[in-house]
Amino acid sequence: MIPVYVTYGALISPLGETKEMHVLALKANQSGIRKVEKSGFNGEDWYLAKIEGLSENRFDQLFQKGCAALIQSLGKDILSSPSTRVILSSTKANLSDVETDAFESMRRLTIELLAVAHEPIVISNACVSGVLAINTAADLIRTEKCDDVIVIGVDAVFDFVVYGFQSLFAMSDEPCRPFDKHRKGISLGEGFGSVWLSRKQHNDFCVRYLAGSSSNDANHISGPSRTGEGLYRAVKRTLLRAERQPTAIDFISAHGTGTLYNDDMESVAFNRLQMQHIPVNSFKGYFGHTLGAAGVIETYTSLLSMEYNLLFKNEGALEPGTAETINVLTQNQQQEVTCVLKTASGFGGGNAAFLMEKLDV
Repeated sequence: MIPVYVTYGALISPLGETKEMHVLALKANQSGIRKVEKSGFNGEDWYLAKIEGLSENRFDQLFQKGCAALIQSLGKDILSSPSTRVILSSTKANLSDVETDAFESMRRLTIELLAVAHEPIVISNACVSGVLAINTAADLIRTEKCDDVIVIGVDAVFDFVVYGFQSLFAMSDEPCRPFDKHRKGISLGEGFGSVWLSRKQHNDFCVRYLAGSSSNDANHISGPSRTGEGLYRAVKRTLLRAERQPTAIDFISAHGTGTLYNDDMESVAFNRLQMQHIPVNSFKGYFGHTLGAAGVIETYTSLLSMEYNLLFKNEGALEPGTAETINVLTQNQQQEVTCVLKTASGFGGGNAAFLMEKLDV
């Protein structure tokens, strides 16, 4: 089978604009979530992870900043190569253009700023978009459609999204607390994350993509399966394809939105998979829920854990408590991080997962 390697692209978030800034912030357990006054439909104050300095057209400005960082990180040649494809992951894209085509500016800016040789592929499937995009990228390489794929995940905080989650009574009136016994809901966030998948090894640090899978539990338009069946199947199939046992996994970067039912569902699925002992966190206590960007941003930060052999604590979980007991990280933990499972679950019953492993295994 053609090998697939994963390494850093670029990351723009409320915690910073460089890899080094994010390492320092995560080591210090610094959250980007802040109270934003009168951000609710009726003037309520909600806790959001917004990037300072973005203008009214915040999506395009965020995308432009991310593309500039990506060029600086990877160089122009790999981005414009005919053997490179770009996959864009976003749940809502630029809602300023929702009456025409919310995804038009993202496609146009990709072509203009990155000088790509091919029309970018857009994946928009709720909150599993980022993990699905990475799995799709690996499939493109393994089926010899291309040599390199740049996966970009981006979403911005718009009133439309805030009001939508507010109408579902899913917003927390304090910074979100994934997997905490007293969690109240999500804190929305925004960011630009990107990773580079290739059939060759690049950069000083890269890991091997082993396998991925996805499923749909067809449970409810917004509510997760109480049995965790969809997530269970996605992870089980990933393990089979990767020819790995749960004992090989050192860390799970879970979805962990901070809502009652999502976090319970994940705990049930991980117990069914005999993974309840594996250290697990959600990065949403740092970045908020960045929707279509979440899977990509959290893959980038999982790479940091692997490079520095450091598991970052689950920010916000003061007293872990879910339907089934799982090993939630309550403190930073220095240990060898060789194999990581990344999962995502989302509206519409979607679930996705993949495994990545260090090269010297």
